[in-house]
Amino acid sequence: MSHRVFLISDLQVPYHDQRAVDAVVACLDDLRAPDDLVCTVGDEIDLPTISRWTQGGPGEWERTIGRDRDKTVEILAALRVNHAVRSNHTDRLFQSLQSRLPGLLGLPELELRNFLRFDELGIEFHEEAFRVAPGWAVLHGDESGTSQVAGTTAARLAAKVGLSIACGHTHRLGLQPHTQGVNGTVTRTLYGMEVGCLMDFRQATYTRTHNWQQGFGILYVDGKKVSPVLVPIQDKSFVVEGHRYSW
Repeated sequence: MSHRVFLISDLQVPYHDQRAVDAVVACLDDLRAPDDLVCTVGDEIDLPTISRWTQGGPGEWERTIGRDRDKTVEILAALRVNHAVRSNHTDRLFQSLQSRLPGLLGLPELELRNFLRFDELGIEFHEEAFRVAPGWAVLHGDESGTSQVAGTTAARLAAKVGLSIACGHTHRLGLQPHTQGVNGTVTRTLYGMEVGCLMDFRQATYTRTHNWQQGFGILYVDGKKVSPVLVPIQDKSFVVEGHRYSW
């Protein structure tokens, strides 16, 4: 039986692009079939107030973490996410407790799956690589070195893991296949797929330049065959299967 896997990464609430998110939600509401899956590929929330970059500065005192968490939960519910994977930004919760308030470690309310209400939303959380489709796994993308060339970070992970990899983290859209064969026969093709982000670049005030693209990915799964497709968001619009969404 065939189905689709929608791959969404790097919302980074509160730095998300709400109108782009709304359009993706509309797309899923229109096209999603009962067997389709939605997977977030990390960095659902940014957690800037507990970042090491704000430690000791005014950003640490902004008291926005509850509001940001509630907005993240609202978006995850609207997207009807099935699976989520660990990432460097969501790791900030544990790392901040470990380094600053270790006495709070083990408090259920501060475990990530409870903090982001994954169980309430029916989201399965994966702390390691998630086998999302035959021959494919999802990682966030920070597990090894990061390349500035779109698709290369994922392709390097694929070569290390021995599976096609879909990842986020780079905020870029890229698809790189590597085929192996002998005597005219293909023995294996591994894909590295980077699925972009849904950030609002205007809010990325921490960098003057960037090499990022908005978008998301889709895996079309037909038995053991998997076809990866990237969906770029350009000029406030995108097209999926002939359906145009714009704002």
